[in-house]
Amino acid sequence: MKPLVCSLLCGLLPMGIQAQTSTRPNILLINIDDYGWADMSSNGSVYYETPCIDQLRAEGIWIDEAYAGAANSAPSRACMLTGMYAPRHGMYTVGEPNRGDASKRRWIAIPNRTSLEEGIQMLPRVLHEAGYETCHVGKWHVTGDPLACGMDINIGGNHAGNPSTYFSPYANPNLSDGPEGEYLTDRLTREAIHYLQNRNTSKPFFLYFATYAVHTPLEAPSDCVAKYEQKQSSEAHHHPVYAAMVENMDKNVGLLLSEIERLGLEENTLIIFTSDNGGLYRVSRQWPLRAGKGSFYEGGIRIPLIIYQKGHFEQKEIKHIPVQQLDLFPTLLDVVGIPCTGLHLDGVSLLPLLRGDTVSYAGRPLFWHFPAYLEGTPEETRESKSPYFRTCPVSVVRKGDWKLIENYEDGTWELYNIRQDISERNDLSATRPAVLRELTSLLEAWKKATHAPIPHQENPAYRL
Repeated sequence: MKPLVCSLLCGLLPMGIQAQTSTRPNILLINIDDYGWADMSSNGSVYYETPCIDQLRAEGIWIDEAYAGAANSAPSRACMLTGMYAPRHGMYTVGEPNRGDASKRRWIAIPNRTSLEEGIQMLPRVLHEAGYETCHVGKWHVTGDPLACGMDINIGGNHAGNPSTYFSPYANPNLSDGPEGEYLTDRLTREAIHYLQNRNTSKPFFLYFATYAVHTPLEAPSDCVAKYEQKQSSEAHHHPVYAAMVENMDKNVGLLLSEIERLGLEENTLIIFTSDNGGLYRVSRQWPLRAGKGSFYEGGIRIPLIIYQKGHFEQKEIKHIPVQQLDLFPTLLDVVGIPCTGLHLDGVSLLPLLRGDTVSYAGRPLFWHFPAYLEGTPEETRESKSPYFRTCPVSVVRKGDWKLIENYEDGTWELYNIRQDISERNDLSATRPAVLRELTSLLEAWKKATHAPIPHQENPAYRL
């Protein structure tokens, strides 16, 4: 199986747009940390308040079945920024791949890359080389230095996956401390706005705004926390500090979008809003989706995705068409008219989909591979297959309405019809043999094509 290369879909814009750098749109990519698909008030939450994100959703294009490239932060960001599946860049998890109780792990995990290989293809580098001014604000997490990966400006980004605290002093070597007690998400937004006000106006910009919020530690301004302590909660959403973090993040997204409008940039700025993975289950249930961050059930990998550009991509919902964040790299190149020559991209441009072509995408398979272990608390593993891990080694394929999970720990398969069973409660692997054979064949061909490593070395510490 050959990877889908975006050059097949590039060149859809008029030649004038491709030829003239000055007419290329600006790009604002907003990537929220650990923000779940169910954590929006417009997506069912009665506890969290997200009016700014909800407004962006109403104005833009909401893609209901959007997926991260992985179930936790670093590999997800690596997939999005390189445009490649995890077996190609080698980053599968955060840190050590053999995590959790050794006596419960049947296999020795495949070694994990904790930093992307130097010189690997990356979206900011391609945009920089095409004449964009590139700016990173917030969490980076895939290498030690965004400036070595095509970013002209770095504010707050390094290898860290979370802040030591959300209140200044931050102890962040790439962000000067503010006044004592300053809140990190507020500060990063002010930095992003300052960049917009003082950017090089002779170039289009790529602003990657990647908040550390709403990742732990759970810390938020006290007045906002007090508000949620008094508010009626729900069974799924009931953590006042997390709710306050969500509201503060939403407010700051609104401030950033308002500045885009105030500066007269709205019609020439492509805005993408997304998250790196599902919400943390012990803090925020993702119901009706199963499980949460770290799991390859829907709650761990389905994420919000909004694409908006005034006058271009507006007021639409796309449902029952699965897409992946790997598609953003070729989509952005397609929209701005940058050739894909020499790039290896596993995603496809979504530009035809955004313009109304659903037929070409309906049966496209999406894949995931996780040859490692990710431990979890008893609460976090409540909806997992294992009582000890949020996930054990798995490979996954989603095609049309169907999703297949291959479990290497016990050699079993799980098959779900996501259209009919969004909560993944009814395993159909024993009753739909034809679908099982089709998806098994697809998955095996993909693993072979990507050289996906499968755990095979038995763990001597394993005890039944």
